[in-house]
Amino acid sequence: MKEFNKSAKLEHVAYDIRGPVLEEADRMIANGEKILRLNTGNPAAFGLTAPDEVIRDLIMNARESEGYSDSKGIFSARKAIMQYCQLKNIPDVDVDDIYIGNGVSEMITMSMQGLLDDGDEVLVPMPDYPLWTAAVSLAGGQAVHYVCDENSNWYPDIDNIKSKITSNTKALVVINPNNPTGALYPKDVLEDIVEVARQNDLIIFADEIYDRLVMDGGEHVAIASLAPDLFCVSMNGLSKSHRIAGFRVGWMVLSGPKKHVKDYIEGLNMLSNMRLCSNVLAQQVIQTSLGGVQSIDELLLPGGRIYEQRNFIYKAMNEIPGITAVKPQAGLYIFPKIDRNMYRIDDDEQFVLNFLKQEKILLVHGRGFNWMEPDHFRIVYLPRVEELSKIQEKMTRFLGQYRK
Repeated sequence: MKEFNKSAKLEHVAYDIRGPVLEEADRMIANGEKILRLNTGNPAAFGLTAPDEVIRDLIMNARESEGYSDSKGIFSARKAIMQYCQLKNIPDVDVDDIYIGNGVSEMITMSMQGLLDDGDEVLVPMPDYPLWTAAVSLAGGQAVHYVCDENSNWYPDIDNIKSKITSNTKALVVINPNNPTGALYPKDVLEDIVEVARQNDLIIFADEIYDRLVMDGGEHVAIASLAPDLFCVSMNGLSKSHRIAGFRVGWMVLSGPKKHVKDYIEGLNMLSNMRLCSNVLAQQVIQTSLGGVQSIDELLLPGGRIYEQRNFIYKAMNEIPGITAVKPQAGLYIFPKIDRNMYRIDDDEQFVLNFLKQEKILLVHGRGFNWMEPDHFRIVYLPRVEELSKIQEKMTRFLGQYRK
C-alpha cells in the first residue's frame, strides 16, 4: 500500500500546548509514573467543578436535546448571550449575530476559514494563545505577531502593531484577558488598539474567554464596546468561568456595521451549516450560567482559592533566583521569565521536557506561545497551594543544573 502523508496545509501549523512534550508525558503516565499536568487550564481536573444548577439543567434537558438545533444554536441560549452582550455594552447585536460552537476553539477556526485567502495577514499578539496562529495558517493566511511588552504589564506595544501592518493585513486579534500572561488591558490601551484598526480598516477579533476571571478589583472592558463603528468578532464561553471545559460551550458574536461584511457572514453561515450544530445538550446550560450569581466570583476574591493560588505562585516564582514574573490580573496562568545571563538555556522546549522527565511536572515552553526567545514558560495555577509549593522547590533545584 502506498504511503499517505499529512496535508501540506498543516506544514506551518503548530499547537505545542498538546505537542511533543505532552507525548512524552503520556508515555510516562502509561508506564505508571505520576505526572502533575500543568499544560492546560482544565479546572475540573483540580477539583474546581461546575455549579450544581448547571448540572441540574443538563440532566433536566437531556430528552429535549436529542435532535439537531438551529446551526447557530438554540434560541434561549443565543438570547441569553445577546443580553450578556448588552451588559458588556457591545453594540448592534441581535440573536442572529450569535453563533454557538463546541468551545471557542471551533469558533476561532471557523472565523479564520471564512475570512482568509492565501497570503492574507492577521495581526496576532506575541505571546499568543497558539490556536490563533495555527488557525490563521490552516486557513491559508499568515500570522504576523505584534509584541506585548513584559516591562509594561504585558500590554500590547501600539507602535509595534502599527509597524506590522501591510496592504495584506485583514484583521487584528486581541486576547484580553490574556493567555498566557494574565494581563488585563485598561480602557486607554484598548482605545489605542481600536484607533489603529479604525485607521487601517481592520476587523477586530476579540478573544475574551477569561473576562469573568478578573482579580484585584479590575474591570474587563469588551473591546467591541469601544468600537461601534467597526466590525468586531468577539469570542467567549463557559469553559473556565463555569469549570465545564469538557462540555465544549463557546460562542462568537458579530457586532458593529455589517454592510461591508455580508459576504463574510454568508461564509460563516455556510461553515456553521456544514457542521450542522454544536452540542445541543451543552447549549442548554448557557441561559442558567449567564444569569444570576456567578459562582466564580467567590474564588477570585481575597481568601478565594484561585486568588490565593495566584498570589502564592507569583511570590514563589519571584523568590527563585533568576526568575521574574509579572503578576497576573486575570485568568489562570503566569508566564515567568528565565534570566539567560544566569542560566544556560538555548532550547526552552528541551528545558521543559527535561523538567518533566526529572521532576514529573508538565509545563509549556514560552515559544509554544509564539514568544520570540527561549526564556519563558507557562504555569497553570489551578493546583492547591500545597502542590504549587512543590513546583517552587522542584524548579529551584532543577535550575541549579543550568547555572552558569
